[in-house]
Amino acid sequence: MKTPPFRADHVGSLLRTPDVKENRLKWKKGEITADELRAIEDKAIAETVRKLESTGMRSITDGEFRRDYFHLDFLKELAGVSVTGGIDANPNARVAEDNFKPPVLSVTGKLKHVNDIQVADFNYLKSVVMQTPKVSIPSPTMIHFRGGRKSIDINSYPDMDEFFHDLSAAYRQEIDHLYQAGLRYLQLDDTNLAYLCDPKMRAAAVERGEDPNELPRTYAALINSVIDDRPDDLTVGIHLCRGNYRSTWFAEGGYEPVAEVLFNEINVDAYFLEYDDERSGDFAPLRFVPKDKQVVLGIISSKVRTLEDIDDLAKRIDEAAQYMPLDNLSVSPQCGFSSTHHGNDLTFDDQWRKLELVTNTAIKVWGTP
Repeated sequence: MKTPPFRADHVGSLLRTPDVKENRLKWKKGEITADELRAIEDKAIAETVRKLESTGMRSITDGEFRRDYFHLDFLKELAGVSVTGGIDANPNARVAEDNFKPPVLSVTGKLKHVNDIQVADFNYLKSVVMQTPKVSIPSPTMIHFRGGRKSIDINSYPDMDEFFHDLSAAYRQEIDHLYQAGLRYLQLDDTNLAYLCDPKMRAAAVERGEDPNELPRTYAALINSVIDDRPDDLTVGIHLCRGNYRSTWFAEGGYEPVAEVLFNEINVDAYFLEYDDERSGDFAPLRFVPKDKQVVLGIISSKVRTLEDIDDLAKRIDEAAQYMPLDNLSVSPQCGFSSTHHGNDLTFDDQWRKLELVTNTAIKVWGTP
């Protein structure tokens, strides 16, 4: 495939190098300057990009090396956003020893795009790649779902329509600036649409006063208001995730509850879908995918060290092709390898073997990565 998504693709984040982790901590302690940290990140990103391209990947990110969290580092740069509190990991998952609770977001003032957030990072990435640079940013829904109406200051936004309007405007401005800088491949990372596949998460939404059957349509309208006027040569994908912290997760459930809206009312070009284990259900919801859209099957786990069997992966792709055309499918890991700076419970060798397996699977099934 000449345009993204590619037959072999990946979600975005990569394990941080020891140098990046060590010096980011030094920066937080005030032991080195932001410029000194950035120079260290630059070197690590350039080396990682070369390694990523050597696997055969044509979709290249900076591994999100400059972020602590896949979403917070972006969202907290919007005026009006505050970071507070936390939520628990799924009690059935293997919980990390540090009892980590991911922070949550609240809106305490008027939302506004005040500075470019990813443009400088993209410009550096663009300067060191030979393949297609890709930027992943959190979906705009991330500001709303976990807290709902109660997490949005009533004085700033007595009218929720105004909230969604301002949020959309802020996102459109950032994406426009990225496009002007040369970005042609953008991914929105969205946990909330996947969380709405989980009965417990749906029940929690009801407790917050939300209708879990209407939220997908609300979110579809929000996402569309951000991307509908995009240039024809800007590919936009959306990645659905059920949580990814040190190989733990937060939600489970197949895509059936959101499938019709997800595939037919959200005007993205491609869907990156978790399908690495039973938490994601079967492939039947893919019957709703229109013929002009692509699905990237996340059938290789970024959470476990075990390397999948390439023949088994090919069979799973054939199973998915019973519900939509094989030509509209691609393959990737189910999520990033390091959605937070901590990283999943894998080694660097595990990560690179997984990414090489992605490209080898694409070659086996389609004859090309």
